Amino acid sequence: QVQLVESGGGPVQAGGSLRLSCAASGSILSINAMGWYRQAPGKQRELVARITSGGSTNYADSVKGRFTISRDNAKNMVFLEMKSLKPEDTAVYYCNADVTGRGYTRINAWGKGTLVTVSS
Repeated sequence: QVQLVESGGGPVQAGGSLRLSCAASGSILSINAMGWYRQAPGKQRELVARITSGGSTNYADSVKGRFTISRDNAKNMVFLEMKSLKPEDTAVYYCNADVTGRGYTRINAWGKGTLVTVSS
């Protein structure tokens, strides 16, 4: 079993900043890629940013230059620094991790999400 717990969401005004954190715990041998996804009301879940175990990153075009993903491999954590937030960034943000479990099983783990609300 692998658990992902997000924190750091909340209300913010347009132009403001937030930092999301996600901690992974459980039967973890190693964590490969980690990422953040978001789902706005009435829309499909979409990739926001992703980071490999080696630190390579990719971002959705809509957040490039405003969001920064990082991770702490020693603590099994991933972060999302969000700046210059826009109302269209309002969504539930989900943490995702590609985990190799202690039984050498591959696990695609998801957190329960944290709500980010950006007001104009």
